[in-house]
Amino acid sequence: MTIGPDSATEQAYFTKGWYRFAYDPVLAQWIELTLEAARSAVAAPENAEWLRCGGTWFAGVNVLPNNAFGAVAGGTAVAGQAIDFVRGALGQTDPTWDRAQVSVVYPGYPLPMVSESTAAYHYRRDRDAAHLDGVLRVGPQKRRHLREHHAFILGIPMVQVSTDASPLVVWEGSHDIVRRRFRDYLRDTPPADWPGVDITELYQATRKEIFVDCPRVTITARPGEAYLVHRLALHGIAPWTTSACTGPDGRMIVYFRPDIGGAQPWLFAR
Repeated sequence: MTIGPDSATEQAYFTKGWYRFAYDPVLAQWIELTLEAARSAVAAPENAEWLRCGGTWFAGVNVLPNNAFGAVAGGTAVAGQAIDFVRGALGQTDPTWDRAQVSVVYPGYPLPMVSESTAAYHYRRDRDAAHLDGVLRVGPQKRRHLREHHAFILGIPMVQVSTDASPLVVWEGSHDIVRRRFRDYLRDTPPADWPGVDITELYQATRKEIFVDCPRVTITARPGEAYLVHRLALHGIAPWTTSACTGPDGRMIVYFRPDIGGAQPWLFAR
């Protein structure tokens, strides 16, 4: 797959902040060889801590036992059209694949968690727990700091589900607002010092602006398809609907988020 500077795919991705790739037999083979490892990771007792929201969400951060090529034991390196796009249009010619998240949603999501406030639960239910990856709550006061620098978010659906089974939610164009807001706020601070900057108020104000100015869209895909989300895009998980249908695996999606190499490229690279 060749991605040129005028590619419609490239234009769509950088305009909307996400793109869904069509069915790819290469990726479908990767799923076939990886699904059992993902199921085992979900069932492993040592990963039980990732079951959240009253048992309706297995967050599964970094639980897939893949290597730096995205391959599990007996599997193949992650490959296909989406990865070609990452290497071409995004310039990530040789990404080191992180251990992937296995995110599984079950009927009833979200139920309240004992550890979260009523306001936090309502935000999860009514605003899809909209968040920006890498902006973490730090310390006893849970203040927001930029601590992780992903290059992109690659979502790979592992099983067939109905389109209303807690799909991914993205606010289209939000990556441009995030870039502008963060650039202006941090312009006088060296990138090496950004992790120490409290950006709680900036983060909250930016989300509010996005909710007003950016359309909320749900993204669904079947196994063999994939979607790429811009690292600066606000995104979340839609609540489960009463009509949603899945198999025993629930709504299972594997997410890769390779590191981009620091705070400055995180904010300024395409």
